[in-house]
Amino acid sequence: MATKVSTKHPHDDAPDTAEAFRTLAGLAPGPRRDTLRGQIVEAWLPMADRLASRFRSRGESLDDLRQVAALGLVKAVDRYDPERGNAFESYAVPTITGEIKRHFRDHMWTLHVPRRVQDLRNRVRFASQDLSQTIPGRRPTVAEIAEYADLSEEDVRAGLEALESFTALSLDAELPGSEDGYSLSDALGSADPALDTVVDREAVKPRLAALPERERAILYMRFFGDMTQSRIAEQLGISQMHVSRLISRCCGRMREQIMRDSAA
Repeated sequence: MATKVSTKHPHDDAPDTAEAFRTLAGLAPGPRRDTLRGQIVEAWLPMADRLASRFRSRGESLDDLRQVAALGLVKAVDRYDPERGNAFESYAVPTITGEIKRHFRDHMWTLHVPRRVQDLRNRVRFASQDLSQTIPGRRPTVAEIAEYADLSEEDVRAGLEALESFTALSLDAELPGSEDGYSLSDALGSADPALDTVVDREAVKPRLAALPERERAILYMRFFGDMTQSRIAEQLGISQMHVSRLISRCCGRMREQIMRDSAA
């Protein structure tokens, strides 16, 4: 004999399904149980839709939110135990709401934001909305939000920053006010290869200063004066082979010293 699901309840979207749940709990898996389970879910769908509509202004389509809420409702129906004595509504509402919030946390944030910051964002947003109704003509200040939401001003600032971080702007998107297609990517810099040269020069500088004067002069003429080894040899009155050996020896010694210092 089929169990009838009653829709009489003080709230239009909260039907009286207590008897149906008790029957469901005693049924073995099979077609009859599946049918009754589907009837219960269908009876509570209006409440799930109502809960989904509370989140419709947060960047997600209402149809998608309804699907997520329906999934939460199915989970609530499957997990609800009428023997515990609690009304199904008191169990289903937080279950459905939690499913919607998880959907936002897992699928809607473009950037990874810590859970604590997400919670701050919600508290700051609700406080701002409430205060905006009592403070006409301007936005509530950080101090006002902090006092209303019982948060520190630092936490309010973190929440306000998170309000702007729910979605990310494409690097190829044209910047506001741009008339020539100027995008954010056009404003980004790139790594300067000259920075590596600066680092190398700073690392070599104390080693150069510690060299004997003649060897320091040879390196200066070769690498800063762009002189050939033969010209250096002629200017110093030594052989080109001697100049070559001095350059190799000095460079090798400084390289070893710098690598040893870096590893220390």
